Amino acid sequence: SLHIINEPIEMLYTPFSIMIGMVYSYLPFMILPLYSHLVKLDGRLLEAAGDLGAKPWKTFVAITLPLSKGGIIAGAMMVFIPAVGEYVIPELLGGGDSLMIGKKLMDDFGPNLDWPMASAVAVVMILLLIAPIIWFHRYETRELKG
Repeated sequence: SLHIINEPIEMLYTPFSIMIGMVYSYLPFMILPLYSHLVKLDGRLLEAAGDLGAKPWKTFVAITLPLSKGGIIAGAMMVFIPAVGEYVIPELLGGGDSLMIGKKLMDDFGPNLDWPMASAVAVVMILLLIAPIIWFHRYETRELKG
């Protein structure tokens, strides 16, 4: 009745709908490792920071964030690895216009029958995924030793 929106809002088959769908799907994979690290956080550290006059934001930046870095990295890895090869969400929510690696691989292996291009894209994707996995493994071993 206020005539604020004269035409319908296009929500499906847009990059925004792909983003919302992927966030909805992968948010638990980020929250669970982060939660497991935050549960182990010693509450006495936060209390000591408050007793020493630190503001809540300063306490978060100086204490909570560095101690939860392992959970942030683990959650990011658990989201990044499957999201790189995502095919279903962009296909359903983005339609045919979305270009993602998983969709490109499926198109090259399927209807296009361009197997050399698809295998090259798959090798590049695997190399892109191996680099952060190696980095995370080195981070974890350094943290366990030190």
